[in-house]
Amino acid sequence: MALVNGALVIKKLIFFLALCLISLLSSSQGKEVYNEFRYPFIKKASSFPSVSSSSSGGHSNDYDYIIVGGGTAGCPLAATLSQNFSVLVLERGGVPFANSNVSFLQNFHIALEDTSPKSPSQPFVSTDGVINSRARVLGGGSVINAGFYTRASPRFIKSVGWDAKLVNESYPWIEKQIVHEPQPQPFQMAFRDSLLAAGVSPFNGFTYDHLYGTKVGGTIFDRFGRRHSSAELLSSGNPQKLTVLIYATVQKIVFDTSGKKPKAVGVTFKDENGNQHQAFLVDKPQSEVLLSSGAIGSPQMLLLSGIGPKADLEKLNIPVVLNNEFVGKGMADNPMNAIFVPSSRAEKQTLIQTVGITKMGVYIEASSGFGQSQDSIECNHGILSAEIGQLSTIPPKQRSPEAIQAFIKHKRNLPHEAFKGGFVLEKIASPISKGDLSLINTNVDDNPSVSFNYFSHPYDLKRCVDGIRIATKVVQSEHFTNYTRVDKQTVEKILNMSVKANVNLIPKNINDTKSLEQFCKDTVITIWHYHGGCHVGTVVSPDNKVLGVDRVRVVDGSTFSESPGTNPQATVMMMGRYMGLKILRDRLGRAAGI
Repeated sequence: MALVNGALVIKKLIFFLALCLISLLSSSQGKEVYNEFRYPFIKKASSFPSVSSSSSGGHSNDYDYIIVGGGTAGCPLAATLSQNFSVLVLERGGVPFANSNVSFLQNFHIALEDTSPKSPSQPFVSTDGVINSRARVLGGGSVINAGFYTRASPRFIKSVGWDAKLVNESYPWIEKQIVHEPQPQPFQMAFRDSLLAAGVSPFNGFTYDHLYGTKVGGTIFDRFGRRHSSAELLSSGNPQKLTVLIYATVQKIVFDTSGKKPKAVGVTFKDENGNQHQAFLVDKPQSEVLLSSGAIGSPQMLLLSGIGPKADLEKLNIPVVLNNEFVGKGMADNPMNAIFVPSSRAEKQTLIQTVGITKMGVYIEASSGFGQSQDSIECNHGILSAEIGQLSTIPPKQRSPEAIQAFIKHKRNLPHEAFKGGFVLEKIASPISKGDLSLINTNVDDNPSVSFNYFSHPYDLKRCVDGIRIATKVVQSEHFTNYTRVDKQTVEKILNMSVKANVNLIPKNINDTKSLEQFCKDTVITIWHYHGGCHVGTVVSPDNKVLGVDRVRVVDGSTFSESPGTNPQATVMMMGRYMGLKILRDRLGRAAGI
């Protein structure tokens, strides 16, 4: 008995010390803190030689690979390539380590609401009126997302032409380092049972695989609620061959246009102080600039570098390197609509753990506990909380400072009890509706203009209506009503509550609760699964090399024609590892050693 009690005391002590360590780390929020022993290769961009100090003959800053964007794909790509070659990663944001806004599940919504210039989340609003975000931090989207980890379907892997054997080697490399099995939470368990009751069956248990029915997926949050992002995969890199610069904003790819085909020779970038730098590729045919800046950043970078529609480039006085009308075209975002789940109890904060995968092309997920709080009440937007409310009814052009202040005053007076509960999230898989991306100016810090044209194709709208019907059945299920201790609500009342809690800037219609089609259109939001802009066959080759130029490749979701799986981060991280292995094996064969 004494031994058992002693073991329990030691266990509790270890747990207490772990919590103390987490608290200590979180107190460093906003500071550039990272373990110099684990990440000795991470440096501020200002440490790099400036343009004026570069040697005139030859270049001292030559690399086999320059990766633009240390994001979800860029980090595993860099770690893999550095096993054999010199790699420079240029990331425009800072580090995520010890920033509690991104490190902890409970602060998920606060990071998205931070609109400061150094925020890890850079907000933008599509021309559709939907608030969105793009990552601006080492680790990319894996630092600001909901953490859900699930693989793509075999059909997707086949459609993009990837080697299934190499894919199945690459996923586990990610999973062993940063992926966890979630601890079941009551809200998510009620959601699971409600999905099954609504006919989204069978129950497939815990699995990374993409299977029809209801399942529990992985998460990059550990049991303490701490996030493990793609940035941690850099610790697997070779510190002798890897350099990662933070606050390094690449402005353009530099091309040598003297030959038959434009050839990338390096990049220009600015540091955190605004000083200019240049980094160059080693003078070998296999050396490459690898764009991993995401579905917004990569097409934007090609355009800024002179690759895109000639007329558009000339309007902005950008020297044309290659006329390609397809850069920035075929942009898509999986439309999502949220159904509010009322609850009489204060729900614990949970992000996506369980998903329903239907055969009608609709995914159903859920979150809870991210309503209004003392931390978020001063902020002006958030995806899973009612942070915009009635401001949504004001068209964007009419959002005067007075109107916004009036809204803020109204929001502060809202009772917190009104936001207990959670949301059932309905998302359309593989939307047919497409939009485009174009430059507004030549400032890389500014967002380009992005349109997704949600529900412009009638089939997408039909699937949304079908999905909303399932979602309302889920909310009305006795499993949910017994758990939330709220009487079963009518569909119209559920929709009415959901409209009031909506978070886009699209004007509302009086028939939102009468017409499911109108409800879908007016309450559409995003779950950040946008993709496209550098499609295979029009902008890049099947091995992701940019068509018409030499030594540039794109490795991120901008090459996808659809978002993989229910949530793409697993496949985007795997893509970084996969492409790194493929590049090494194509270049070195067995000598690659991995």
